[in-house]
Amino acid sequence: MSNFSEPIGSFSRTFKYVVYRITFPNGKIYVGKDIGVNGHSIRYNGSWNRDLVEADFSKEELSHFTITKDILFESHDKQEVGREEMRLIVELGANDPEKGYNRTPKFMRQQTVDRGADRQ
Repeated sequence: MSNFSEPIGSFSRTFKYVVYRITFPNGKIYVGKDIGVNGHSIRYNGSWNRDLVEADFSKEELSHFTITKDILFESHDKQEVGREEMRLIVELGANDPEKGYNRTPKFMRQQTVDRGADRQ
């Protein structure tokens, strides 16, 4: 006996196109999108650079490795998903090498200028 009030098959557990965040054991993140032909596949975990990730962990740490995947945004529009992915990469700092593994868009550190030093 099901506890659901809706008939079986009347709701979907699948996602269309998504932006997701992968969180690694060191707290760094990767933000990506899945715009595959059939929508998001739970098996897809992105195209993050394996070498960058492995460099942050010992072989022992890599032997028991857990990542967390969060769906941040969903849409039926692939272009909207692409725009949202770029916005979230920047907003969450996933392209900052100290915070994440995204390498595009290129991270630009904001430089502060001490105007008082220029006057001396």
